[in-house]
Amino acid sequence: MNIGYYPGCSAEGTGKEADLSLKEVFKVLDIGLDELEDWSCCGATSAHVTSHLLAVALPARNLLLAQKQGLNELLAPCAACYSRLVSSQKELRLDEKTRMRVEDLLEDKMNTGMKICNLLQVFEEIGPTKLKEHTVAELKNLKVACYYGCLLVRPADIALADDVEDPHSMERIVEAMGAKTINWNFKTECCGAAHSIAHTDIVIKLSKMILDDAIKRGADVIVVACPMCHSNLDMRQLAIIDQDKGRSQIPVLYLTELIGLAMGIEPAALGINSHYIDVKPLLSKITKREVVCA
Repeated sequence: MNIGYYPGCSAEGTGKEADLSLKEVFKVLDIGLDELEDWSCCGATSAHVTSHLLAVALPARNLLLAQKQGLNELLAPCAACYSRLVSSQKELRLDEKTRMRVEDLLEDKMNTGMKICNLLQVFEEIGPTKLKEHTVAELKNLKVACYYGCLLVRPADIALADDVEDPHSMERIVEAMGAKTINWNFKTECCGAAHSIAHTDIVIKLSKMILDDAIKRGADVIVVACPMCHSNLDMRQLAIIDQDKGRSQIPVLYLTELIGLAMGIEPAALGINSHYIDVKPLLSKITKREVVCA
């Protein structure tokens, strides 16, 4: 089985662990990734507030490349990339005037029928049975807070989540790997997203509320499927701890990292050693052996 792969900018920077862990997990599942050749930025997170035409054309260029590469299905593991690709595709399909302007810019005709998937959709397609077949680590004592954030559930007509306010697709995946999931109040609340640089104070405030609720509910780890969410909840947690000495910290893993750990993949191969919040206590709890992040 092969699937088209649009890594997006974060895969080569702040979210490189998402890229590493995805590739390692797919090796175990025997799923090939056909990376989009000559891919470029999809415009997230600033194009849509700069130029509407640019916001449609940038992701459209990548869809056109996928079309020329003969891909029928395209995985965008970054929630922001997924949102921009699907939003562009929908507008090209419904707005002929915009489609003609974009086609004029790209000097080619667009096919708007390609299937675009996010991580949750792909793992649900793979199914719990196949995931369980490759699980070798014991996760039954692990309590997981599944965090969707904004773009995996909104806008509703773009994300197509199972439930906008209380989704459970990530929980089904995590539980298939043997872990327990918790009920909590902030799994679809915004972490501040791309305001992390321009308005760090807002991100710290929003992220703190998310972290606090997960800790209050007894979670051992927060699991995400978005590089921006991971950056805000992991990296910005250091600033939150600095402002509130003595508070508890909680590790933040990508969904593919948790799945990889359940599959027995070494933490370093998943990129976990690059996280800001210490994950060694969590790793020892999962693997029942001493784990060194190096």
